[in-house]
This record gives sequence, structure tokens and C-alpha cells, in this order.
Amino acid sequence: MGSGGREHAMAWKISQSSMLEELFIAPGNAGTRNHGKNIELSPTDFKAVKEFVLSNEINMVIVGPEEPLVNGIHDFFLGDEALRNVPVIGPSKQGAQLEGSKDFAKQFMFKHGIPTAKYATFTPDTVEQGCLFLEGMKSPYVLKADGLAAGKGVLILENLDEAKKELRSMLTGGKFGKAGSRVVVEQFLKGIELSVFVLTDGQSYKILPEAKDYKRIGEGDTGLNTGGMGAISPVPFADKTFLDKIENQIIIPTIKGLRSDGISYKGFIFFGLINVKGEPFVIEYNCRMGDPETEVVMPRLRSDILDLFEGVASNTLSERDIQFTEKCAATVMMVSGGYPEDYEKGKQIYGLNTIGDSMVFHAGTMSDGPAVLSAGGRVLAVTSYGKNLTSALERSYSSIENIEFEGAYYRKDIGFDVLKS
Repeated sequence: MGSGGREHAMAWKISQSSMLEELFIAPGNAGTRNHGKNIELSPTDFKAVKEFVLSNEINMVIVGPEEPLVNGIHDFFLGDEALRNVPVIGPSKQGAQLEGSKDFAKQFMFKHGIPTAKYATFTPDTVEQGCLFLEGMKSPYVLKADGLAAGKGVLILENLDEAKKELRSMLTGGKFGKAGSRVVVEQFLKGIELSVFVLTDGQSYKILPEAKDYKRIGEGDTGLNTGGMGAISPVPFADKTFLDKIENQIIIPTIKGLRSDGISYKGFIFFGLINVKGEPFVIEYNCRMGDPETEVVMPRLRSDILDLFEGVASNTLSERDIQFTEKCAATVMMVSGGYPEDYEKGKQIYGLNTIGDSMVFHAGTMSDGPAVLSAGGRVLAVTSYGKNLTSALERSYSSIENIEFEGAYYRKDIGFDVLKS
């Protein structure tokens, strides 16, 4: 379920499984049609999903985006007699609150001793207390809309007066709509970020390859925040010592915490982390895989992903094997001109059939007969393998030179910070 680059990368991986009989992607994009059958179906229309699952004898549902999970698709299946034996890969509604509510996630981390930034949560009734709280903090000031805001609900501000103004705008001015009706004000952590992913059946877990994405539109990590302009895996500074700290201080307490709180969780957990002087802290949880990180993680996974999903569904994940390639992977995102602000869609894309050295995952595309058109801000994720990150990036950039559409833009410095160090 889903239509972005994450879902294309997952469909690509699922299509390689020896266990697969037939794959449907709802609604998919112009790239996913190469791996299965696209169907016009909204992941949040649970009634339509039910009808399709029953009439097509679907025996597993894999949820890509967060919205259907936060809205409770897993619970919908469990609560329906005709659907309850169809496994859903994705957490319960309560588990998805790790992403659906920043306040819930923060309370969970503090309760279970998981390292994260200090914080306080405010509502429209306590907006002036929030302003006083900001006065007691050092800049920069971090404001986070509590609910889902399509990746746009986080503000990092240097100026105190501006921070107060934005807090009021979020809480009483409706800046992020319902998502901003509660706001988490957080201590700023200085360091370098990375993403770690776990697949869990609620008891055991498997750690997938780590990745680092690049969210800013401009080179040198400047300009507006986007959904992600590229990603790399592995992450050079995440050595065994650091990854062991993440597992022992963050992953294990999270899995144990969910279990002790009676929260059903079967699916992916995305840990958005920051390395502060060699110590890992959680910036955020997501209840699904990241995008564009999936586009570098899936190519590095050697195991049969449906075998792992079956382990999740049957609570036998601990018995399954997970293996990765030693090769590096690098993704560079091609986006529409003007993104992340106003941009035009419907631009024909040329050169896709000429790419041999890279994988091209479609993020925002649609079919028009044999033609492929842009249909979103982020359009294509060009991913390549290499013996090291430099060679993987060189290959992706070389492939991009053969792809064109009107107004296309991409960052030319993905991986700049880790390669430099």
C-alpha cells in the first residue's frame, strides 16, 4: 500500500521473493507497474481495501505510509471477522502513536529511559506558559507539531521572539491545523543524524542496514526542508561500538517498553537518531520505513523479505535469517523545479530506458500510455551500488545525466559531510 519511492523499492524487493504468487500495489506509480499490478485504491479507504482483499484472496497486506497505520488499519483488520486472519505488516493504532503523536513518543521514551532531548508539551490553553518555557531555554529553539504534518511540522528557530510568535501561530493560529493543536518544545541537540530500522513481531526483532538521508533542498544542507533529497548506506561514522550503543540503549528498551505497555507492534520501527559526541539520542520514531532511506536499505537486503514478513505475521521472526550485501548504496533524488514550494506536474520524463548501472525508483510519477510523467515534488530516486560510497554516488550521478524532464533539480553533494570526515 502506497505510491512513493519507498513503496516502489519495497515492491521491487518483494517481487524477487520465491514465495510470491501475485503482487498488487495500491495505488502505486509508473514504476511499480513493472513489479506487480497497480490498483486504483486509497490506503485510507478501509472499506474499499476490505472489498479488494476479500475478492482477490489477498493473504498479506504490507503498509508503506504512516497515515493508514495511525488511522488504525491493523485494528480494522483484527476487528473484522472476515479479515482477522489476513496479516497486516504495520503496527496497531496505539503502536503507530509513536509517530502519530510526538507527545506520546516523548512520554514513552522518558518512561522507559530511552535517551532523547528534554521537552515540554503545550496546548492552546497553556500557550503563555510555553512562551515562558522558551525564555528558560538556549537557542536554537525546536518546536514540533504533535500530530502528522506530512514532514513539515518541525521548526528550528534561532530567535526567541520568532520562536514565541511561531508557537502562538501553531497553537492558536492553526498553522499546522489539527496536527499543531499540541506542540512539543524541545531542547536542541547538536550532532550528526542517521536512521536505523528494525523489523519486529513484537517479541524479537531484526536490525536492517542503517542509512543517512539529506533533507534540505540546497547543497551544504541549506534551504527549505524537504521529504529527503538523497540517502546513503552504510553510514561511515556508525561503527560497531556506536551501533551496539543504539541496540542496547534504544532498540532493546523500545521493544521491551512496547511489550510491557501492552502495545501490539508488528512491523517496522524507524529510529531517527542523532550522534552527540559518540552517544545516540532519539529525535523521533516513525512507524514505517523512511523515504528515501528505503531506496538504499532494500537494495542492501539479501534475505527474502516475504520470509521475514511471514516471520512477523506468525511470531517466528527470531527463527528467520537476515543478511545484507557488503556493497554500499547511494540514492540521489530528482525533484520538480520549485519543490518544496510550488511546482508543476505532468512533465514527460525521458531516458529511463537507458539506465543500466542504477536502479530508478519512482517517487512521484504517473503513466500516460507508454509515457511516464512527473506527478509529485520528489519524482525519481536514482540508486546505485558501489564498493564504497564514493563509487556508488558517482554511478548515481552518471545515471542522472541520462534522465531529463523539464525543471528537474537534484543536489550534487549527497554524502558530502560523511565523505569529508
